Amino acid sequence: MRITMIGAGYVGLVSGACFADFGHIVTCVDTDPGKVERLNAGAIPIFEPGLEEHVARNREEERLFFTTELADSVAEADVVFIAVGTPSRRGDGRADLSYVYAAAEEIARHVSGYTVVVTKSTVPVGTGDAVERIMREARPDIDVSVVSNPEFLREGAAIEDFKRPDRIVIGVEDERAREVMGEVYRPLFVNQAPVIYTGRRTAELIKYASNAFLATKITFINEMADLCERTGANVQEVARGIGLDNRIGTKFLHAGPGFGGSCFPKDTRALVETAREYDAPCRIVESVVAVNEDRKTRMAQKVVKACGGSVAGKTIALLGLTFKPNTDDMRESPSIAIAEALTAAGATLRGHDPEGVEQARRVMPDLDYCETAYQCVEGADAVVLVTEWDAYRALDLVRLKELLRVPVFVDLRNVYRRAEVERHGFTYVDVGRG
Repeated sequence: MRITMIGAGYVGLVSGACFADFGHIVTCVDTDPGKVERLNAGAIPIFEPGLEEHVARNREEERLFFTTELADSVAEADVVFIAVGTPSRRGDGRADLSYVYAAAEEIARHVSGYTVVVTKSTVPVGTGDAVERIMREARPDIDVSVVSNPEFLREGAAIEDFKRPDRIVIGVEDERAREVMGEVYRPLFVNQAPVIYTGRRTAELIKYASNAFLATKITFINEMADLCERTGANVQEVARGIGLDNRIGTKFLHAGPGFGGSCFPKDTRALVETAREYDAPCRIVESVVAVNEDRKTRMAQKVVKACGGSVAGKTIALLGLTFKPNTDDMRESPSIAIAEALTAAGATLRGHDPEGVEQARRVMPDLDYCETAYQCVEGADAVVLVTEWDAYRALDLVRLKELLRVPVFVDLRNVYRRAEVERHGFTYVDVGRG
């Protein structure tokens, strides 16, 4: 099939490369000429394991193309995916749908023959209805079906998630669209991937509900971590004890500095606003949003306490800046709020990240960025492990202590064992382990 992907960002690029790997002919359209030029030169604008190889292979085999020209690719497409950004709108937290609606208008001008238009972007309930209305107002004679097909890709594991998904959710309103979407995902039938067909609005809500539930699990275990610290319990053992109940499960029960990234923060805020709009407030999700924001600042307070109650005039080394390992994504990373709070308290900050430095410079220009973890900690008054990259899981503690001016180790991801670190002469602070 011929597929056009509007947007060559994270979702569009990964989805386009994977669809091409299935054998479809895919054209990714983006309004950024610089990005398209780099992609055509073989440069990948984001870090995602396996993506560079997928893009290179499918470009070489002429199944994957990049362009800024929308008209021809849409006219020739059987299916057009909208995979543009839906960031939080300033002021009210609602999803900014301006890029989605602009794409819908542009698509309507150029479709030729029956076309399935799919919202891949994460959008509030009812967006598919609005997209269809916009397109039919622009072209009353248009022959299209509008479908919701939310993505469930984890950054750092997106290729695997796309090719071996837990489920594929397809929100359709007519049989023709259902048949086309079945053909789009037919290669996954071999893997027996569960395909769930629903109404369009249901599919839109499934995406938000999924992310809100996972965000709630993270926030819950973080609150349990605080209680563990006060009572002398161990949050990792609590998480294992409750996670072995198959009604709860073990995933997303790792205490830390709070969730960040491109999905959970904006999607929980958008769900809260949608619920208010429909007069069905989601009180639990409202609390999740508030607790998570407070969590990041409290992690900075934990660092201050570990440094004797003040970081004024002190140098703090931050290891890991992205919101999670195996990505260069800095969007709403806990490191940003932690750095802001420590800077406000008078600290000088250094930072290191295996992949995220370029992105981090854009949002935290005042950090002193270092090429290695050991360079980052040299002469510092404390080291803070913020993101649990593999590169930080087996640091040389003898060398680390020699390089630090003051041997304070704040482990916000519980990567290390307290006894081991303290045996090397550190003041060690973790999260929720008594």
